[in-house]
Parts: sequence; structure tokens; C-alpha cells
Amino acid sequence: MVVTCICFLTAAAYSQSIKLMRYDEDYSNLKDSGRNFYNTLKFLPLSVNKKVYLSFGGEIREEYGGKINEDWIKDQGFNYSFLQRYSLYADLNIGEKLRFFAQVNSALENGSKYGPSPVDEDQLAVQNLFAEYKILKDSSNKLAVRVGRQEINYGSGRLISVREGTTVRQYFTGAKVMYATPRFSLDAFVLAADEVNFGVFDNHPSHQANLWGAYSNLNIQKGGNFDFYYLGISRDNAEFEEGMAKELRHTLATRYWKSGGGFIYNIEAAYQFGKFGNGNINAWTMALEFGYTFEKTKFKPSVNLRNDYISGDQKAGDGKLQTFNPLYPKGGYFGFNPLIGPSNLIDLHPYLTLTITDKLGVQADVVLNWRYAISDGIYRPSGNYNTAGSISDHRFIGTTYLLSADYKFNNNLSLSCGGQYFRLGDFIKDIVPLWDNSKFFNAQVSYKF
Repeated sequence: MVVTCICFLTAAAYSQSIKLMRYDEDYSNLKDSGRNFYNTLKFLPLSVNKKVYLSFGGEIREEYGGKINEDWIKDQGFNYSFLQRYSLYADLNIGEKLRFFAQVNSALENGSKYGPSPVDEDQLAVQNLFAEYKILKDSSNKLAVRVGRQEINYGSGRLISVREGTTVRQYFTGAKVMYATPRFSLDAFVLAADEVNFGVFDNHPSHQANLWGAYSNLNIQKGGNFDFYYLGISRDNAEFEEGMAKELRHTLATRYWKSGGGFIYNIEAAYQFGKFGNGNINAWTMALEFGYTFEKTKFKPSVNLRNDYISGDQKAGDGKLQTFNPLYPKGGYFGFNPLIGPSNLIDLHPYLTLTITDKLGVQADVVLNWRYAISDGIYRPSGNYNTAGSISDHRFIGTTYLLSADYKFNNNLSLSCGGQYFRLGDFIKDIVPLWDNSKFFNAQVSYKF
């Protein structure tokens, strides 16, 4: 049944743009198109003048992943997971000013001998449910307000990400005001990160604003892009090697970047301050990325280098905190199955991409990882505390080797696969008595309509 539907829709849907945030898609241009099945699915008029219409879409994603010695423990053995994501949305547009967007997601995990992780399974949940009102919309200015449950994604995803790589995507509940011109945009928001559970419609609202801020982008013609943003968070029981306490943290950051062909760059810096219990927070990060794409060379190779400096705590137990908090990052910033996260970290990350055909791309990465502060431990990709570091004087955590490939059959159907090998450094050998290198591989097929 699913295969038949895929074959039927693919040809018609190929020209449409499937976006990371499905609520960003606009199918109003199908208003005067022929009424075939696809056009009806994406533009279903509910009024005679066609100013009230519905748009439907969704996703089916299947993934198989295998891990060997995933916690760096010798003879831990093989573990696998079969991951599934199913999604369906409806977008109701009432005239040019008002819309209601609703989306449900089902994320399932089977096979793991340890059970699902929080980012692997949420059997059925309301992912988006918001109302949006366009206060102003003309050729040069747009102003809108959005209220309800919603996904958000900003910049490179280092601090605020929808977390597309995991089966369970991140969402928030609250209000957001959005202003945009052709070269400038500004979002301001007050949101709550709700509690996510494994069952059916059992996620609970936090009933407190634990994420607020503003994010802006300025595009300078032939001068690149500037992002400026402020983010505030509040957590009652934040855990670091320093201890566990209430955390009130403010982040001021900027990003200068250029993507596309030729020379590319991405420079991002952030400073954090606030209170952790009775002590002060003083943390920072600096991320540098440079690359060049040889567009006129066969396979259009792109050679790139990333370098991240992410602060860690200088002295555990002194009441002060220098560990950087990545807030709500995307899980795959340091690899598609990262074992360490963006706190207390220095990494050097060269990578090469090749465009074999218009549909097939491959990428090879090497990521070398060190602790920034030897008195602080390592953290998970989510930023949560993982393992104490004060028992070792070594900085080097290990080296990740990655090889991945993506094949795009068309705009709707894609296949990706990859392998990862993590070679341990002296720090892991110090904290894991019987250690071994870890391995990971996966294959994923995704269909979006």
C-alpha cells in the first residue's frame, strides 16, 4: 500500500520544495492547477473563491542501526535498533492572514537490548499545533505572530535545533513574533520545552517559560550573512560535574557565514553568563569553519575544516561554573552517531564531500576530540552530563572516523547510509577499566510528501 502511494505521488511532487520545517512550505501556487490527486492533497479548496484551503503532507522514515561496544566497554558486543518515524500534518489557511497548522508524529524503536533512548521513541505525540496571524504582509515587510506548540530551528543548529537526525524531533510550546524584510529577519519568542515520554499523547507541559530570546539575520549583498541572537534558559535541576542546582543562563552570540559555491565560511561565537545555584556562570564557545568547493572540477569536491573551542569547568566544587551549555542542539553536529557532546570540548574536524552525480553525494570525516578543561568531564550530544573527568589528567578523548553516502531518488524519496569508527584516546582508557573502540553503521530510507 505504501509503495503504491510512493510511486503515484513521486512524479507530480518532484518539482515541489520539501522543507526541513514543514510549516514553511507554501502550496498556494497550486490554486489554479489541474485537480489531480497530488494537487488536491496539497491544495484542497474549502471556499468558492479558494481563499480558504487545506494542505496535507507527511513523512515515512525507516532506519536500521547497529552498534558494537557502544559505551567503549570491551566485549559489550553488538546492539541494534530498528527506528521508525511516521508523520502527518494539515495546514488550514483562511484568507491571507490566518492559518492553523497541526502535525502528529509517531517515533518507534525496536530491538535495542537497553530499550529506547528518549530521542528514539515517542509513540504518538502532537508535534505542532499553532495558530498564526499575519499582521503585515507586503512585498517588503512581513510581520506575524504564532501561538501554540511549534518546532524551531535557528542558524547552524548548534544551540537551537529541531533535531532532525534523531527519530524524535524537538518542539516547544509558547508564542513567537516574526518580522522579515528581503534582507533582514527577527524572531522573538517565549517558549516552554515540554516533557517528552515514550507513550501515546503522554507528554506533559512544563507550565514555565524555560526558553526565551530573539534571533536575527542580516544579509549583506556580496558581504555574507550576520546572525545576532540572545537566548535565555531556566532549569531547576541542571547537572554538571560541578554539581546539581537551579540554572539561569543567558547567551549572547553572533555568527558570520556564507554557503554555496566557491569559498565558504561559518564563524560563530557565544558568551554565557548567569547563576548556577549560588555561583556565577562564565562560559563561552568559538566555532570556526572554512572550506572551498571546486565547482568546475569533476565530482565538485568540497574540502572543509571545522575547529571548535567549548569551555569547561576549571575547578569542580568551587561553586562557580564555566561549562558551556549547548541548550537544545542538533544531535549530529559531531557525527551521525556522536558519543560526546558540545560541552568542555576542543575538536578538529576536517571533511571532504563529493557530488558523484546529481543524486548521489558522499562525505568522509575525521574528528579529533580533546577535553577543554581536565577538571571537567564529558557530556552527551544533548548537553546532559555523562562521565566525570577529574579522575584523569589526560585531555585526548578519541578520534571519530566517518564515511557516509546520500542518494536522492527524487524530491520525495531518499536513501542514506554510513559507518563510524571511534578510536579511544587516553582519557577514555583512564575512566573505562576494560575498554575497546566502538563501531556504528546505519541505513535510512525516507519518503516525504
